[in-house]
Amino acid sequence: MQFAVMGAGAVGCYYGGMLARAGHTVTLIARPAHVAAIQAHGLRLQTAAWDEHVPLRATTEPDGVRDADVVLFCVKSTDTESAGALIRPFLAPHARVLSLQNGVDNAERLAAVLGRPVAPAVVYVATGMAGPGHVQHHGRGELVISPGEGDAALVAACAQAGVPVTVSDQVMGELWAKLVINCAYNALSALTRLPYGELVQRPGVWDVMRDVHTECLAVAEADGVALPGDTWAAVERIAVSMAGQLSSTARDLIAGKPTEIDHLNGYVLRRAAVHGLPVPANRLLHTLVHALEPGRPNA
Repeated sequence: MQFAVMGAGAVGCYYGGMLARAGHTVTLIARPAHVAAIQAHGLRLQTAAWDEHVPLRATTEPDGVRDADVVLFCVKSTDTESAGALIRPFLAPHARVLSLQNGVDNAERLAAVLGRPVAPAVVYVATGMAGPGHVQHHGRGELVISPGEGDAALVAACAQAGVPVTVSDQVMGELWAKLVINCAYNALSALTRLPYGELVQRPGVWDVMRDVHTECLAVAEADGVALPGDTWAAVERIAVSMAGQLSSTARDLIAGKPTEIDHLNGYVLRRAAVHGLPVPANRLLHTLVHALEPGRPNA
């Protein structure tokens, strides 16, 4: 299959690299520094099992999605509409677009821009960019996607690449379950600059996370969303399965970039306001992260 990755940061580079390593044709659309490094040496894909340079195509231009059977859309939630507008003219009629993004409403927002269906996907992977063209994998890697045409071929291609994919008609619940985890960890990791395993050892952190979790569940229930399984147990497991992981919000603040906090705790705030629900823990974390973002008053 032919794949294109729009927004090839840590998540996009990992999945693109795994697919290319398995022999699929992959084009990464990324920032110039990453593209230059990949064009010169291939993508350096470093995992616990191997450290390899994977040859694949990389470009800074949105026409890199041309002829792709599957487009993995991996840009920041803040850039969904603008990036979608860039690739829209070049998408093949048969291309399936998957949103591999944080938050719960990106697929809907992207579909409105593209004028075509977009499949939401839930991403469970710990990965980060160690330098231009160098992605490090720290754990997990599975995807959950909503049903669509060509599922069998996509699942088989990903399985060949060592990427487990589950097709589920309960993706919204899965997206909310991941949102709960992100709301519990991302801002606290960013504010403390601590990875998850160290973060939860600090006094009072579990109590704050429990408050965030409780607020998120109340908002999800008011929205009519059923979350799968034991979400608090899932929060607890992350401290073990991703112990060394800094949140994406933390990495953005360290790099002096805007964060996705408006699409994490901020999304919970907006939905809570619709239902008249108090969410003080989410509000405080959202406010504090914004206070540290570059370009904001007193930042």
